[in-house]
Amino acid sequence: MAITKQMPETKVNSDLKFSKETYLRWYEMMQLMRKFEEKAGQLYGQQKIKGFCHLYIGQEACAAGAITALNKDDKWITAYRDHAHPLGLGTSPNAVMAELFAKATGCSKGKGGSMHIFDKEVNFVGGHGIVGAQVPLGAGIAFAEKYNKTGNLCICYMGDGAVRQGAFHEALNMAMLWKLPVIFVIENNGYAMGTSVKRTSNVTELYKLGSAYEMPSEPVNAMRCEDVHEAVARAAERARAGEGPTLLEFRTYRYKGHSMSDPAKYRTKDELETYRNQDPVEVVRQTILDNNFATEQDLEQIDARIKEQVLESVEFAEKSPYPTPDELYKDIYAQQDYPYIQD
Repeated sequence: MAITKQMPETKVNSDLKFSKETYLRWYEMMQLMRKFEEKAGQLYGQQKIKGFCHLYIGQEACAAGAITALNKDDKWITAYRDHAHPLGLGTSPNAVMAELFAKATGCSKGKGGSMHIFDKEVNFVGGHGIVGAQVPLGAGIAFAEKYNKTGNLCICYMGDGAVRQGAFHEALNMAMLWKLPVIFVIENNGYAMGTSVKRTSNVTELYKLGSAYEMPSEPVNAMRCEDVHEAVARAAERARAGEGPTLLEFRTYRYKGHSMSDPAKYRTKDELETYRNQDPVEVVRQTILDNNFATEQDLEQIDARIKEQVLESVEFAEKSPYPTPDELYKDIYAQQDYPYIQD
């Protein structure tokens, strides 16, 4: 009589609200973001990437948890810490890396660089270099979705420093007045450049700023994909029901400085270690292992595949050409769409 070897029974934590597929998607998404950013930091040190460069290391759950909560036709807009969002949405790492190298094959044709990543194909309406400038744009995109009755929404990310801009308050007021389908997200990593939130405002719980406009607002533990997904899903349901905007304060942390030129001497090693113990990538990884969603070997295979993806993106970027001088005169006006614009 043949003996059939049984596979070990999958033990699933009964408290889990998300599937094996979701956890594996989060892990792969966040690992791509993490490894891409680590490589970008290394290349910046080698002066292969120049100009400004703001890394997302530590904040990956802010993007990954929201991506699984929204629809593919929803619109995304953020500030200049903008590599991770399009990668999670499906933009080719080749196109993002080439943009960092200022190459013609980049997703902004080498004209935008690190702070101005765009990809219309995945509805990523850009990183924006001016602090807070994307907030009214996010409201405007949401207005267009409502006007055209698409049923889609816009999720608009900003840093904690952007809430000091007048445009933030103007946008919240109009969005609430017109019940626009927009989710405003403050990625509060504790520091506006090198200045802590406590030194810049009497209101340190930033989600409370929405109360001035009677906007539904809440804080979110954004070191956890689960919490991010649930908060964004609630906000999306309100937006699609015509109930208007939501303000979410994603409480997160960046392990690196504000930009590559920032040594981050304003924080302690103990503070950094406290957040590393909550690392969103490692939390998801451990959840996968604890629930037998995958083995260590499975995850190592994912890691190896992602490492290869990132290395391929570097090779692609290095071999790609720079934009030609005539590109200076392209993508300025859309003559065919606006016939009243004269040469």
